[in-house]
Amino acid sequence: MAVYTTIPPERLEAFLADYDLGPLVQIDGIAEGVENTNYLLETEAGRAILTLYEKRVRADELPWFLGLMQHLSRRGLKCPTPVIARDGVALRSLMDRPAAITTFLPGRPIATITPSACFSLGQSLARFHLLGEDFRAKRANSLGPSAWKPLLDSCLGAGDSLRPGLTQELEGAIDAVLRGWPEESTLPTGQIHADLFPDNVFFQEGNVSGLIDFYFACTDLLAYDLAICLNAWCFPDDVTASPALMAGMMGGYQSVRPLKPEEKAALPVMVQGAAIRFLLTRLYDWVNTPKDAIVTRKDPLAYYRRLMAWRDDAKGLLHV
Repeated sequence: MAVYTTIPPERLEAFLADYDLGPLVQIDGIAEGVENTNYLLETEAGRAILTLYEKRVRADELPWFLGLMQHLSRRGLKCPTPVIARDGVALRSLMDRPAAITTFLPGRPIATITPSACFSLGQSLARFHLLGEDFRAKRANSLGPSAWKPLLDSCLGAGDSLRPGLTQELEGAIDAVLRGWPEESTLPTGQIHADLFPDNVFFQEGNVSGLIDFYFACTDLLAYDLAICLNAWCFPDDVTASPALMAGMMGGYQSVRPLKPEEKAALPVMVQGAAIRFLLTRLYDWVNTPKDAIVTRKDPLAYYRRLMAWRDDAKGLLHV
């Protein structure tokens, strides 16, 4: 989440007039994240989230994202539900951008990641995968392995200013991971979140109360989603993996959906691939984020350090 686009009051009032939400009480920009413009709305009907879609999100793919959220919500997953306007349409236009309102979820991101929080998140991730099985529409992963080299090239060597030689080192790391990457037909696939970072998970009383920000979701290897979460949740100091946090994540996930042996065997290369993917997108955003945007940039080297940890001993860290 972030704020790239400001909305004049009269434009917002006209936009909200198409909904049965009542008068606007308050609007606040949300600075976290890097992809879209997000506002917290307080209306007579309660709280909601207004999103203006920017940057990497393609307008023609938005019905897929909103459809997946609606599907998962109807099946009991705690996630935002698109709010339908009076004309029966959820996806609209505001400030010359696609826009939608989704329901507000209670809770907030957890302040300190614990093994029990990882266990609860692992369970929620597995439920997401199972509940998405009958959502038949597919979306390719636009930031999957085939996108990594072009993404690195688009950064024009900017990583070397953060760490000398980073570009060449990443080229080698990508080659090594691609050589070991499993074929999609060999492992279970389905709908994945693909961006389930701690700021995209809400908690109440120690348990997950909601998953948000579905705009990287796609159809891909289910175990890759777990690999992303292991990267995002299990490095409390951005350098050292926590065995207790990883055990919590793996245990929670497998209490709902046990991994197949071939998925466990593929995890060591998948966690490296996940580290590369987020290193690259953070590097791209580090270079290209407008200076006047209300957005919190994230350190690309945090994922370089994860990549090094996995490369040194992924099998030992994962106990697979």
